[in-house]
Amino acid sequence: MPAETNALSNTTLDTMFDAIIVGSGPGGATVARELANQGQRVLVLEWGNNAPLTGSFMQMARIAAIPGKSAYITPDLSLLIRGITAGGSSAINYATAMAPPTEMFLRYGIDLSAEIAEVERTLPISTLPDDLIGPKAHRIKQGAQQLGLNWQKLDKFIDIDKCRAACHLCSYGCPHDAKWNARRFLDEATEHGAQLITGAKVTRVLTENNRAVGVQFKHKGQIQSVRGNNIILAAGGIGSAQILQATDLKQAGQAFFIDPVIAVMGKVQESYPDGEVPMAAGLHLADDGIMLSDLSLPKPFFHSFTAQVGKFHHMLSANNTLSIMVKAKDELSGNIGSKWVNKRLQSSDKERLESGAIIAEGILREAGAEQTYRTHHFAAHQGGSAKIGEVVDSNLQTEIQGLYACDASVIPESWGLPPTYTLICLAKRLATYLNKG
Repeated sequence: MPAETNALSNTTLDTMFDAIIVGSGPGGATVARELANQGQRVLVLEWGNNAPLTGSFMQMARIAAIPGKSAYITPDLSLLIRGITAGGSSAINYATAMAPPTEMFLRYGIDLSAEIAEVERTLPISTLPDDLIGPKAHRIKQGAQQLGLNWQKLDKFIDIDKCRAACHLCSYGCPHDAKWNARRFLDEATEHGAQLITGAKVTRVLTENNRAVGVQFKHKGQIQSVRGNNIILAAGGIGSAQILQATDLKQAGQAFFIDPVIAVMGKVQESYPDGEVPMAAGLHLADDGIMLSDLSLPKPFFHSFTAQVGKFHHMLSANNTLSIMVKAKDELSGNIGSKWVNKRLQSSDKERLESGAIIAEGILREAGAEQTYRTHHFAAHQGGSAKIGEVVDSNLQTEIQGLYACDASVIPESWGLPPTYTLICLAKRLATYLNKG
């Protein structure tokens, strides 16, 4: 577990850091690791805590279900969640490893080929062997392939030697150390001298003569400030935009994406045991902006989603239900305020979800499911709120010298993909640039 600074000493506050990193998700932790490994003086400020991940529902809820902190409700009643903890949302994601869309980034002068090759060499990326794929996922895959769909295993950031069959704890915070999350890079950063302060909510960046010189943050009820040569915001698609706005970069937080998701469910006669690794296999229709996968839901999720759409007669059918995730690439729209998020799905977004749901229903019927139904949409991939080419340049620097962003906020176009792999690559590239500087 990373060394952690819980009390701010005068020494800490008076230190001039080479880099102050706000947030410790895949972007922030990767930058911290790379810079600390090169001997830079690094401070990481994380709003969440660094308690060991136990794989419990209650811990997950504290990470991602606190209204106004990690959970927001949009005007069309979409639930937006994000992970506020050391490691960010990677602590509770499904560990799906989809490589960056290189052509998109090349359009903005960003070549990630070297970083992709490095990630492939150094991180645990593999598909799950059949014995780690649950019976529900196998049945869904068979249904999809019987329809002629190109349903394939998905690459995962999972050490298959540590992964356990009949386990669904990816979204609760894997307690078996099988799933890669950004805490591993945070560990390495602190081992090489980086300082980590948890419970620190950054409110704005301090500037002098159009140059970033530090940050202001709240810690244990007190307002503190600390100075640094480079400031890297990695607080996520919502958090980084809010900090940029508070730093008078008002163009941040305008027209962003959320990657809306619905679950399509169907009841079968057979009863299956609890738990299996989610998103083991799926289908990506890039031209249509749709992604589908099997979706093993822990019972609390199943019950909440089912009750949400009034299917109370299905509440006791968790072990008899097959679930498919439908994710859509949504149009850039809406805006982010200091304490709120305004985002409504456009008609084209709803059409994509509808198209994906129809495919999912066909798969479920082919797999023998009946009484299919759909949940309301929710989302966990907020981004595009500080776009490359608008708010940051190709080096991820804002118009304020020394102020960078490196998280899903910088993604320049509509998305629709798991972002972790991309954020690691962008962060490695940024660290190379900063080390050269």
